[in-house]
Amino acid sequence: MKPTLIVLLVSALLPITAFATPEDDRFQKSAKDYVEGLLEANPEYATELGDHRFDDRLTDYSDDAVTKELARAKDVRQQIEQFNDLTKLTGPNRVDVRLLKDNLDNEIFGIEELKEREWNPLLYNQSLANSLYLLVARDFAPAERRIPNLRKRLEGIPAVITQAKANLKHSPKIHTETAIEQTQGAISLVREGLSPLLNQAPQVAKDLGPIQEKTAKALEDYKMWLQKDLLPRSDGDFRLGADKFRKKLRFALASDLSMEEIMQRARADLAQTQKAIYETALPLYKKYFPNTGKTALGDKKKVTVAVLDKLAEQHPDDNTIVGYAQKIVREATDFTKQHDLVTVPEKPLDVIVMPEFKRGQGIAYCDSPGPLEQNGKTFFAVEPTPKDWTAQRKESFFKEYNNYMCRDLTVHEAMPGHYLQLAHSNEFRAPTLVRAIFQSGTFVEGWAVYCEQLMAEQSYGGPEVKMQQLKMRLRVICNAIIDQGIHAKNMSEKEAMDLMMKEGFQQEGEAVAKWKRARLSSAQLSTYFVGVAEQLDLRDRAKARDGTAFNLKNYNDTVISFGSPPVKYVRELMGL
Repeated sequence: MKPTLIVLLVSALLPITAFATPEDDRFQKSAKDYVEGLLEANPEYATELGDHRFDDRLTDYSDDAVTKELARAKDVRQQIEQFNDLTKLTGPNRVDVRLLKDNLDNEIFGIEELKEREWNPLLYNQSLANSLYLLVARDFAPAERRIPNLRKRLEGIPAVITQAKANLKHSPKIHTETAIEQTQGAISLVREGLSPLLNQAPQVAKDLGPIQEKTAKALEDYKMWLQKDLLPRSDGDFRLGADKFRKKLRFALASDLSMEEIMQRARADLAQTQKAIYETALPLYKKYFPNTGKTALGDKKKVTVAVLDKLAEQHPDDNTIVGYAQKIVREATDFTKQHDLVTVPEKPLDVIVMPEFKRGQGIAYCDSPGPLEQNGKTFFAVEPTPKDWTAQRKESFFKEYNNYMCRDLTVHEAMPGHYLQLAHSNEFRAPTLVRAIFQSGTFVEGWAVYCEQLMAEQSYGGPEVKMQQLKMRLRVICNAIIDQGIHAKNMSEKEAMDLMMKEGFQQEGEAVAKWKRARLSSAQLSTYFVGVAEQLDLRDRAKARDGTAFNLKNYNDTVISFGSPPVKYVRELMGL
């Protein structure tokens, strides 16, 4: 352990803050001590953030370790109570003290009430696969320094498997089934996916083969245990339940909106967006189907579905999706720059095939370097369809992710969505690491969905892409409805599928995948809808305040200049 490195990391993030108060000093010490312990207890998360002191370790999931972490969180939470008078704090600390308090409450809730280590086998995948992938995928240090840590983590995986077997009781069936799929991905990673790193320093890696094989066999044994032992007793309820969902939603969103208000706004937005997509579809319908009579034009759903089906005819497949995404990233970047919408960072971005062990929960993701990483590229990962899908289901899936939808998806994940916003976020500096390590998913996802609308407003891709943007907005709305409906209101599979396909115009392949994702997660699917609602409200307030002086680029740059805190704090920081 290198006790001086955390000081260097914190110093690198410190702004020049004049007139710091004694309260600032006390808060910063409490925050620093908590963050230090959090990163040490969660070494994979530290690696992901860019703190590499613990790259040779894996998380301890034992009862003793969890009890210790809970006591520490409660102790720091008690310390934070003394900082209720925000006027005694200065600069970013006024926001970050509240962020820390919320995240401490969330950690305590997770340990005492959610208890995921007892029922969610996917939790352990962070150690069984992602811990290795993080050391291979990013060139943060020479291979000669990374391989010894990789060795230590490989050697530590059997102990994590032992803890998982001891902890997991009655998992939901869908979680166990997905864990089985992802464990096969972990086996492939250990046997085949480490080569890009190992080949860079063959002398250091020359005797790693037997350790790889031993770890792979331990994972194969774990996969067999999941299939033969845990799966037969996987009778747990994938539904979180109304009480736990309400609490988790509050922590996940950090929003002033209640669960009931979110549902009410989602239902209203569903009707408004259905109207907007029909109005966008109508001229395209007349273009593609010029001989249709007036009666057909009045059937709003028929018109919308016909246009969406026509646009879906142009689509990629498993062999072309990555190359097409690379092309669209360049196109969206050029458009953003030409229209001067927001400052574009000069940071590397790679479009890659999604690693197998990460598949099963979404079509794509943006993997940005951690805020503590000195250098690093962003990965825009795209998932091919599962090998066991029929040709018909694969076709349905790529009709959903057609050429026009891929443009909207690229806007969301890359430019000017996640990639751009997180690159700006990583530039934010504060006296503590609180805002860096506790980024708001609602802000991050809300910005990305906002950017879809922003680009459509500027006519990116024409009305065809606007159709997909509105369809994606319908998906975002449906996400919030099914998230709450499934986990708090016993929504059935048929009800969820009908909502997504009949009201949200989704293809069957996408709806099937979302039904799976919604059961595997809770509260996260609501972040998109609540996030974009808050982002659009924020922009409306800025326009109302600034009037004719409102400048879109200046506004966008300001919104993403504070890191990634909940929107309510951005609103406060902007005086709105």
